[in-house]
Amino acid sequence: MSSASSNIVFDDVFTINNIDKDGKKFDRVSRLYARSRNYDMDMTLDYNTEVFPVSKGQTVTMALASSLSRDSGQAGSGAEGADVEDKDVWRPDGKGRKGLEEDYEYVMYGKVYKFDGGNAETVTVYASFGGLLLSLTGFFRHMANIVLGDPIFILLRK
Repeated sequence: MSSASSNIVFDDVFTINNIDKDGKKFDRVSRLYARSRNYDMDMTLDYNTEVFPVSKGQTVTMALASSLSRDSGQAGSGAEGADVEDKDVWRPDGKGRKGLEEDYEYVMYGKVYKFDGGNAETVTVYASFGGLLLSLTGFFRHMANIVLGDPIFILLRK
């Protein structure tokens, strides 16, 4: 995982096991199924195939972050100060400060909408990114920093 001063709440390297195993439902959207190397997590993710083409057997690095800012903003600035600092982290005209998105190829913004406890130690986190869904299943301690109802960014790179 990442350091305490980072906005990244989860990260790992995943190997794609399957894509659209239940059939393709949409033209530009596919669903990938992947297993992580380090934490033995299972991920199911809907993604745009034109923007981020991947194939079975390929590895991708995935991170979940609470903000695109490179630092957590906790060094005495307070929540309001962090919001002001984060205001220009990403701008479509490229004039904002460089954030985490510079290190990744595919970024989506969404919300954690559900936690599902499978057994005592395994949980599933669900997030929606404008209708593109993520489910992440694994040991609850690896997902301790993911908070139900919080906005979240998913960042992917090959």
